Amino acid sequence: MEKNIEAITAKYRGDATRLMDILIDIQDELGCLTPATVARIAGVLGIPQVDVEQTVSFYHFFAREPRGRFAVYLNDSVVANFYGRAEVAAAFEIAAGCRFGEVSADGLLGLFHTACIGMSDQEPAALINGQVFPRLTPDKARALVAGMRAGKTIEELKGDKYGDGQNSHPLVRALVKNHIRQRGPTVFSDYTPGIALAKVTAMTSAEVIAAVKSASVRGRGGAGFPTGMKWEFARRAPGDVKYIFCNADEGEPGTFKDRVILTERPQMVFEGMAIAAYAVGADHGILYVRNEYRYLRAYLEQVLAVLRAQNLLGERIGGQAGFDFDISIQFGAGAYVCGEESALIESAEGKRGEPRDRPPFPVEKGYLQRPTVVNNVETLCSAVQVVLKGAEWYNRMGTEQSKGTKVLCVSGDCDQQGIYEVEWGFAVNDILAMAKARDVQAVQVGGPSGACIGPDEFGRVLAYEDLATGGSFIIIGRHRDILRDVVLNFARFFREESCGSCVPCRALTGMAQVVLERIIAGQGTAEDVARLQAWQKIMRNNRCGLGQTALNPIVTTIRNFRPLYEARLSRGDPRFVPSFDLPAAVRDYEAAVANG
Repeated sequence: MEKNIEAITAKYRGDATRLMDILIDIQDELGCLTPATVARIAGVLGIPQVDVEQTVSFYHFFAREPRGRFAVYLNDSVVANFYGRAEVAAAFEIAAGCRFGEVSADGLLGLFHTACIGMSDQEPAALINGQVFPRLTPDKARALVAGMRAGKTIEELKGDKYGDGQNSHPLVRALVKNHIRQRGPTVFSDYTPGIALAKVTAMTSAEVIAAVKSASVRGRGGAGFPTGMKWEFARRAPGDVKYIFCNADEGEPGTFKDRVILTERPQMVFEGMAIAAYAVGADHGILYVRNEYRYLRAYLEQVLAVLRAQNLLGERIGGQAGFDFDISIQFGAGAYVCGEESALIESAEGKRGEPRDRPPFPVEKGYLQRPTVVNNVETLCSAVQVVLKGAEWYNRMGTEQSKGTKVLCVSGDCDQQGIYEVEWGFAVNDILAMAKARDVQAVQVGGPSGACIGPDEFGRVLAYEDLATGGSFIIIGRHRDILRDVVLNFARFFREESCGSCVPCRALTGMAQVVLERIIAGQGTAEDVARLQAWQKIMRNNRCGLGQTALNPIVTTIRNFRPLYEARLSRGDPRFVPSFDLPAAVRDYEAAVANG
C-alpha cells in the first residue's frame, strides 16, 4: 500500500495543492481511503492529517470503507423518479441481496444513492465504477447484477453498442446519447480548430477584449456577468502569473449541456480557453470537470495532446513569441457547491469546496492567490465564435440585453428530451412545442435554484431580462404531484449539498425540509407556509448562490402554485396554532439535524 501511495504522490511531485488528484488516483488503486491511508498521504505530503481528512470527508465520491468490486451509484433526481427509478432501485436491492447504503455480503457490489449525474435526458441512470448505464429498467438492473456475479468486467457489462457521436470514440465507448435536437450557429455550428486562434494572434489583447465586450457576451452559468469585463479586470490585475479556469462542474439537476459540449466540441472549449489566456496574459488553464464525467478523461487528454502537436497549445502558440499556454484537467469528487467559482478554486487547490468571502474576487486573487478568470463551457464557445465571425454577427441574435444563443437541456415529461441551441428570446411555449410536450402543469426553469412556473407564464421568454437560466429546463406533466414529486426532492438535494459553512444554509435547508414534509402529510398550517417564505429572506445572508437560492423550489411554488399548499393544510386542529411557536421551531431544527 505504502509503495502505491508514494508512487502516486511522486507523480504529482508531492504537491499538496494536487490533493484532489492524489486522492482520486489512490482511491482508484486501493478502492477506498481508510484512516491509515489518509494518515500515510498526510505523512508523505508533509501536511497535517486533518487537512486530508477535511477534504476526504467533504466529497461524495470519496469512500472511507470498501464499496465493493462494483460500486453502483443510482441517480436520485426528479426526472429519474419520473421514469421509474424506484422500481430500478428495488430490482438492484433484491438482486444484490443488500439495501442502498450497503455492500453485499460477498463484497461484490455496493449500492449507493447519488444526486443528478448529468443524464436527465436518459433516466433512470447509474454510475457503475465510473461508467454510465442509462435508461435502466428493472430487467436491466437484474441482468447487470447477474453479469457481475458471472465474473464479467465493466466493459463486458457495457456490451459493444455505444451511444451516438463521439460517445462511440474508442477512448470513450459510453452508452450515452447526446440527443442534440437542434443545432444552433454558436456551439454546434461547423467548426475548424485553430482558425480563431490564428485571428487572435494578429490582434492585441486589448482588441480581443474589446471584441468580446462589443458582442455583449455574458456568462452562461446563470449569473450572466459580462465576459469581456471579467477578462479586462483580470488583465489589469497586478501580477505576472494568471490562470484561466473552465467551469465544467455542472451539478444543477436537469443540466447536461457541458457533458454534450465536452463530448462533441472539446476543441472549441480549449480554444476558447487559449483565447481568454491571450487576452488576460495567462500561461496556464484548468478544465474543472465534475467527477460524473470522468469517463471522458482519456478522450479529453488525447484532444489536448493533438492540440499541442498542432501548436494550438504549448509554447509559442501559432508561432507567436510570448504566447505560451497549456491546459490541465482537474476532476471534482461530487459536490454541487463546487459549481460556484470560488468553491471550485478551493477544490482545485485540494481543499474543501467551500465558497470564499468576497471581495477579493477571483479576478484579483483566485487560484493560488493569483488573478483568475473562471468561465463557463458555453461562454468560452461563444468567445471563439465572436472572434471568428465578429461582434456584429453575434449581436444580431437574441434580445436587447441577451445576445447570442443559449444551449438548453430539456428533460422531463416530453417526447423529445435533449439539447436545444436557440437564440435568447425563445418563449417557453416555443420550447414546449419543440420538445413535443403535452398537458404541461409546470416548468422548472434554471434547475432547482431557478423558478417553477405555471401555464400562465409560458408566454415568457428565456432572457436575462425575463427568465434567466443556466440551461436546465424540466417539464412537469399534470399527472405529477408537484410538492411530493418535485419540490421535496429539490429540498432534500439542497439539504444534502449544503457545505455547512453558513449558519442560515446549514440550519434552514434541514428545517425547511421538515416543514415541507409536514405540509405534504396534511399536518401543516398557514403559519408554516408563511414561515417558509420568511426564511427565504434569511437565506439571502449566505455567501454563495447555493445557499441564497436553496429555498427557491419552495418559495416559487408557493407563489405560483399556492392552492397546492392550501389544499394540504390542516384545518382546525388544536395541535397547530397560527403563531410562531419557538419550541416547535427548535424541534424542527433538532429533527433536521438528527436526520442529517
